Amino acid sequence: MSVPAHTKTHPVADELARLLFEGADRERVHGAWRRLVRGREFAYRAELSPQERTALSYERLRLLNERVGDPVELAADPYRLAGLHEWTGPVDGGLTTLASIHYNLFLGSVLDHDGGRDRDLSPYTSLRSTGTFLCTELEHGNDVASMETVAVFDRVTGGFRLTTPTEGAQKFMPNTSLTGGPKTAVVAARLLVDGEDRGTFLFLTPLSDESGHLPGVRVRPLPQRTGTPVDHCLTSFDEVWLPREALLEAEHGRLSTDGTLTSSLGNRRKRLLRSINRVTMGKLCMSAGTLGMSRAALTIAVRYAHSRLLAGPRAGERIPLAAHRSHHGRLLHALATAYAMTFLHRSTVSLFAAHAQEERAEVEREVAVAKGWITWQARAITTECRERCGAQGLFPANGLADLPLNIEGGITAEGDNLVIWVKAASEMIFGHEVPRRGEPEGAADATDPTDSACSAGSTGREITELPFLRDLLAEVERIWQDRARAALRAGPSGDPVGRWNVTSDAALEMVSAHARLRAADAFLAAIARTADPRAGQLMRNLCRLFLLRQLAPHTGDLLAEGRLTADHVRGLPKAVDRVLGDLAPHLMTLVDAFDLPAEVLSSIPIASGGSVGGADVSDDLVGATR
Repeated sequence: MSVPAHTKTHPVADELARLLFEGADRERVHGAWRRLVRGREFAYRAELSPQERTALSYERLRLLNERVGDPVELAADPYRLAGLHEWTGPVDGGLTTLASIHYNLFLGSVLDHDGGRDRDLSPYTSLRSTGTFLCTELEHGNDVASMETVAVFDRVTGGFRLTTPTEGAQKFMPNTSLTGGPKTAVVAARLLVDGEDRGTFLFLTPLSDESGHLPGVRVRPLPQRTGTPVDHCLTSFDEVWLPREALLEAEHGRLSTDGTLTSSLGNRRKRLLRSINRVTMGKLCMSAGTLGMSRAALTIAVRYAHSRLLAGPRAGERIPLAAHRSHHGRLLHALATAYAMTFLHRSTVSLFAAHAQEERAEVEREVAVAKGWITWQARAITTECRERCGAQGLFPANGLADLPLNIEGGITAEGDNLVIWVKAASEMIFGHEVPRRGEPEGAADATDPTDSACSAGSTGREITELPFLRDLLAEVERIWQDRARAALRAGPSGDPVGRWNVTSDAALEMVSAHARLRAADAFLAAIARTADPRAGQLMRNLCRLFLLRQLAPHTGDLLAEGRLTADHVRGLPKAVDRVLGDLAPHLMTLVDAFDLPAEVLSSIPIASGGSVGGADVSDDLVGATR
């Protein structure tokens, strides 16, 4: 049985895609990347070894570089940079990692410092030398401020001696092997002038050329990790001499010829954070990649749910998996979350792109909160989709098995999720005020005209009203913030760790609620931009389903606070079931809006009406997956 031909020419799917993919900016942000992954060069190659898959990712990076336009402009454009990750993530997690490192962490870091555009960047923009980024050390991950690698200022030559002083100071996991050709890195190291630590800065460091690794550069491959393979290595330096211009300078630190450092920042930690500030854009890139993986997983799982038949209630009857609430209900909940994730990511990228310098701390926190929530949700969604496809989902050729494992990398990269949420939580307990009551901008336009809005009091409002549900989620954030504040005030005095231990659970619940509230607000704003009434109805129901799911674990608190009645709580399961029933006939339309290219879907057996081992799948693919 073929998958129903609900194509992207369907006007409702078109309108949903317009909302999901930047509206009028869709072609500029997404067009080139979507066309790129349509090519046969990006089809899954089941017969390759891990080493061959890594080499293929580098070959694909070169194909991508041909489509980039100006790599320098790409590195400076957060919208296109994030869009690149959304489209490459589902087809090649290794490529996504390499592109993120080269264009954002490496090239972006060079450009963000003095004279970046005046340097000869042609080796990197042409990929004659692939860029990489060396910051994390074997014994210093989330405590990167304690890194040990040093760059000693050499007064005789005016350059630096880059050295790894201990085994624990080896740079951990960068892609520094000879696979993919010559490499150049930006290396984070402590600047030592006459034995005095001036803070951590970045140093432009050639690692290898056509003949191999350069003198003093030691690279040891790490064992294969989970997910799509990348050439992760341990890298160390033995008195590697670097010229004066290797130091990347800006207002946070400039070194004179006599060794005097001038800086606009008063302490070494701030200089470090400014040096590696591309990590914030990296968080947006990581969440974008996992976002694309989530949408691809849902597209595959929904299409399979329509083509996979099983016995019906009558003798001889065959019905699709999608007919069952136990199956399509889970996919619909995941779909509602994926739409919310997409709208949150769009709003966060816009916030980052437009922020003023004085807003940077708050914006960086919002980026961290969004990254944590999006990547965690992506793991849950891709795992759900894999399970809904049964044994077929276990075969990488069906496009699902590698996704949760690749998302694990996104959860850890550019700041481990829990760690960056703990930091955000500590700042938000007293440094953030939750809006008490009131709707976000555009929420009034998001109201479903079929809702029976009553009085302003919670006792007279329907559990399906979008503004009411949104206000309830804001109340959840307030409840957990109040608990965190009370716990911190009452914690054991003179014991900072003990005080935080009794506070952290409530503080992290506050951060989680904040992320979901921002996602809901972004969803409501998108509803207000909807031009097609049928698409608007689907969007309202998806948002309603999302909010009902987010509020379900908190009904006890909301009941205790007088924000819900017992009737509301009793009626919530029925409200969810009613929304699921309304959305179930539109599953295909909802995933068609994700606009995954037909060429990608046709290469995935279960997404195109087939299966691994089926008669319609090539013998080469079957043989390779045994």
